Amino acid sequence: MAASFTISGRLVDILGKQTAPVQVSVADGRIADITRLDDLPADAGFLSPGLIDAHVHIESSMLAPTEFARAAVVHGTVATVSDPHEIGNVLGVPGVHYMLDNAAESPLKFHFGAPSCVPATTFETAGATITVAEVETLLDDPRIGYLSEMMNFPGVLAGDPECLAKIAAAQQRGKPVDGHAPGLRGEQAAAYVAAGMTTDHECFTKEEALDKLAAGCKISIREGSAARNFDALYTLLAEHPGMVMLCSDDKHPDELSTGHIDALVRRAVAGGIEPFDALRAACLVPIEHYGMNVGRLRVGDPADLIEVTSLTEFRVRRTWIDGQLVAQDGRTLLPQSSPTAVNKFAATHVSPDDLRVAAQPGRKLQVIEALDGQLITNRLSVEPLVDEGAVLSDPARDVLKMVVVNRYRQAAPAVAFVKNFGLTSGAMASSVAHDSHNVIAVGASDDDLAAAINAVMDATGGLSAVSHATGDHWVLPLPVAGLMATGTCAEVGHAYQELDAAVKSWGSTLRAPYMTLSFMALLVIPALKLSDQGLFDGAAFEFTPLLA
Repeated sequence: MAASFTISGRLVDILGKQTAPVQVSVADGRIADITRLDDLPADAGFLSPGLIDAHVHIESSMLAPTEFARAAVVHGTVATVSDPHEIGNVLGVPGVHYMLDNAAESPLKFHFGAPSCVPATTFETAGATITVAEVETLLDDPRIGYLSEMMNFPGVLAGDPECLAKIAAAQQRGKPVDGHAPGLRGEQAAAYVAAGMTTDHECFTKEEALDKLAAGCKISIREGSAARNFDALYTLLAEHPGMVMLCSDDKHPDELSTGHIDALVRRAVAGGIEPFDALRAACLVPIEHYGMNVGRLRVGDPADLIEVTSLTEFRVRRTWIDGQLVAQDGRTLLPQSSPTAVNKFAATHVSPDDLRVAAQPGRKLQVIEALDGQLITNRLSVEPLVDEGAVLSDPARDVLKMVVVNRYRQAAPAVAFVKNFGLTSGAMASSVAHDSHNVIAVGASDDDLAAAINAVMDATGGLSAVSHATGDHWVLPLPVAGLMATGTCAEVGHAYQELDAAVKSWGSTLRAPYMTLSFMALLVIPALKLSDQGLFDGAAFEFTPLLA
């Protein structure tokens, strides 16, 4: 039976921009009554609707939905707008069903979408394809609330029939369409939004966001483990209330354990935003936009609410979902479950010789320049380091060899070079490589690269860090689709921190080296990226030679 109880505190009236001392009565999981009180103790908490992550890939936490929920409710998160695109690229529709079924074991309100771009492009090898017909079937499922991010914005602008058919399928069912158009401005942004996009979480400048807002698109301000756009965009919370949401997109377990959307509310308030404007984005706008069955702290609503210490400190004391107390004083009250391991992985070893790049006299390397806190990259032209006719990693100039290996069938590795990973020794590898999730690695030597790749292959998915110089050999297995572990957030977060510390001890200065690495294969975001088929020019949307 759903919970019944009463709680007193200062009710946060977000739209009215005021607070009031009240007693909230909950009966059978719903708000039964809200009664005004004359007085409250000085230490009484503030009662607010629960927080919502407006765009997140649960898989990027490396946790199954049930374990993600156990960690998130501690920070006041009661719901997420979740795109199962990552597991969709590995397992197809069965992967989406896996997420739906696992999430159903948790009270947290996961609002899943139908992946729109599986595979994301035709220039990489994914584990599955999700067709227009399959998207239509998913959209007919009442558990699917929207069409997930339409990453193929060039296809939309060019009138690609498959893209337009998926958008139309969502519109015909009255379900919103999420956008994904990094860097798109002006007339192109307006045309993209006019094609049916209702949100965008890829803005990395305020000017870009303003263009999309002017076209009628809502903006989700993203602050994840790799892409961090909050500082550039947060003033929109006050300037465009009702048109802005907050999201993480991709968040690793170590960071999820310390904060979620609550941390963004705190930062917004510290930056001069009224708490009511920050909470409108964090609580109300996602409910309104996606039609979520999440309470707004009104009589008759589901009792999805949080108690916080103050509207500036914003520390979450307690979290309720449908009247169930799910977190208290920094502790999750949700039980741990054991997610089933499902996967698609053809493990194949590579040798250092497989990674050899033959030099071409007179030609320079096209090098990917990774940018800390951004998914976009720059293109550099660099004189290669050559020894015995082969182009080598050059740690002295921080120009390191990067490799992508097909994880679905045996194929020759694709090799490129990247700057700003900073490794002076060792190598790191991962089967989390957006969006097709082949095995990606970067390292200071071919021997270390091959060893790191093979460690991931032996685990049939995971993260690794290997250095022959130091004797280190770290592996975090990810048996669920090569994307998620089966342990708790604390366990997975600790293992991840060991890997993170190792690669940073070898010289990496990136805030989140593994998350940054995972996006070096994301072809739909310029300028240069690497797929399992070769070096890719994201602006021209075509392959480009490594040596030119």
